[in-house]
Amino acid sequence: MKKVLVINSSARGPGSRSRKLTEIFVEHWNGIHINPLISFRELGNTDVPHVSESWIAAAFKPEAARSEQDIEVLKISDAYISELREADVIVIGAPMYNWSVPSALKAYIDQVLRVNKTFEINRANVRHPYVGMLKNKTLFLLLSRGDEGYEKGEYNEHMDFQTNYLKTVFGVMGISNVHVVAINGRSSDFAEAAHQNLRALIEQELVLTKTYR
Repeated sequence: MKKVLVINSSARGPGSRSRKLTEIFVEHWNGIHINPLISFRELGNTDVPHVSESWIAAAFKPEAARSEQDIEVLKISDAYISELREADVIVIGAPMYNWSVPSALKAYIDQVLRVNKTFEINRANVRHPYVGMLKNKTLFLLLSRGDEGYEKGEYNEHMDFQTNYLKTVFGVMGISNVHVVAINGRSSDFAEAAHQNLRALIEQELVLTKTYR
């Protein structure tokens, strides 16, 4: 049975459209699995620590040389990374804030994008130096945006610093199997279309990976 990690980053509660997408994912996943293994990580309504000078010093220090203080300052980062490593399917619900991602999600990414923990550097390959360490995982990016026109070839595509950023950072960590479902604008028709698209993608992923009840 695949393990699923659901990450919510919206500052909003029941009114959040990205949260609605993650809810639909969980409902549909539960409906086609027996005893599904799903864990949750809340970012939007919690204080995600920002990287500090002591964090940087600890992260770049060899593990054997770390003090108790170093271990403590990396404790949350290590917990986040452990969750990512254990998951087979990662689901991220993220609204677009000021054309990018919520600050809580950015802080989370800073915590998990760690050299020799989620990626390595091959300095011999100048063009592609980053080697991801999170292999054989599937990522669902469930996104919401307050306006239309952000899809490929549309008039607001150049202002989308949400989608490609998330694909890039998780790609650096080794995750290349990525599905994107986005709600653009406030129309209920757009929302329903995204919901149906998400359900279809879940079933498609099950067929491709031969994961059934």
